[in-house]
This record gives sequence, C-alpha cells and structure tokens, in this order.
Amino acid sequence: MVVARRADGRFAAEACDCRQQVRIDSLLERARIPKRYQHCMFESYHTDFGTDPSLVAARLIARQFVDGYPVTTEGRGLLLTGSIGVGKTHLAVGILHSLVVEKGVRGLFCDYRELLKQIQHSYNPQVATTELEILRPVFEAEVLVLDELGAAKPTEWVWDTVAHILNTRYNDRRTTIITTNYADAPPGGVATGPRNAVRDETLGDRIGERMRSRLAEMCVTIQMSGADFRRGVGRARFG
Repeated sequence: MVVARRADGRFAAEACDCRQQVRIDSLLERARIPKRYQHCMFESYHTDFGTDPSLVAARLIARQFVDGYPVTTEGRGLLLTGSIGVGKTHLAVGILHSLVVEKGVRGLFCDYRELLKQIQHSYNPQVATTELEILRPVFEAEVLVLDELGAAKPTEWVWDTVAHILNTRYNDRRTTIITTNYADAPPGGVATGPRNAVRDETLGDRIGERMRSRLAEMCVTIQMSGADFRRGVGRARFG
C-alpha cells in the first residue's frame, strides 16, 4: 500500500502498482485462457489479412463493448458468428483479457465441447467431481466466454445442458460472450452450393430454436466474414 494525496488535500491509502499487477495476474490465471490463446489481445487482432469490412467493424464493436462495460452493456453479451478461421476466438479472448486487465472482471474461458465432456465424465461413479462443481464457476463467472457453441453433436442431453447454462446466466443477468461457426438462423439449414442444392446446418439446428431465441435476448450478434486466417497468414511453417 502507498499513501497518496487526493485532490481535496486529504491523504488516503491506495494499492501500489505491484499489488494491482498481482491481482490482475491472479484473475487472468483463474480465467483459464488456454496457452494457445494467451497472446490474443486487441493489439494482436489484425484485420489487414483480409479485405472484408466486417472484421474491422467487429473489432470496433468489441472495443466499444469493453469501454462501455458494464454500464452500457447492461448484462448483455456478444454472439460472434462466422466461418472457420476469421478470428472469432481471438476477438473473444481479447475482450475477456481487456475486461480483466482494465476493469478487474472475474472472467472464465470455456471450450463448449470440453465442458460437455467434463460434465459427462462427472457421471462416472469413480470420479470425485460432481456436475455442480463443474458448472458452478460457469454459472458464477462475471463474464463467460463460451467458445465453439454448437460444435458437439446435438442430442436431447446436449440441448438440456445448453439450456441450463444459458438460462441460468440469463436469469442472473451475467454477461456471456459466445463464438460459433454456425449461421444464426433457425433449424432447417442455410441453402448453399450450386442452385442452393446443399443446406448447411445452422445454430438453430445445433442448439435448438428455443435457445437460439434466448440468445437473441442475451447477446448482440456480430457477423464476421472473410478468408480463413489459418490457411493463409497463420499456416503452420518451420523456421
């Protein structure tokens, strides 16, 4: 602690920079951001690898979201949709990182498929961890990043679990940031291919229309388009 003189002439104890950094480091560790994404910040999110203006717009909206949190966001989150490799996870982690560092938010990163596997594993009688112990931090995180929503094969159990998570956070007015590779559209698929003969699955197909409707209340949708970064600039190379 350090003693500082305030504008009114009085002296008050304030946390020194070292203690604030320790707190931020602790919050970042508890956010469980995977090592692969720990470099993902606004500063490293580049929009110049593609020509689609939606990427620039997405970064601007994300920055405004962080700047206005929590006053202007009022419990609402973001739904980042778009094809593979356009930077949805990078941007979501950048938002989470900035909220932790700039505003001291208690955040949590969850991979959708991994979370479902952990819940299923908890049903094994030989496992000490319970479903509630796994879900409690997901429910209670001030800001949750739920990555790759819809990636798991849809079943009644999956739909019920997704509904449990999203409804709990909705009722508690907690902010949820979601990424998905599926178009934000109702079940039945989106027509693609020659003469629209092929129909790609939608978010409604993967999580059910009832929960897609819930997301419309919970999150502002950001559509991201462009080339696959991983097959271009981000392609694996030696040296």
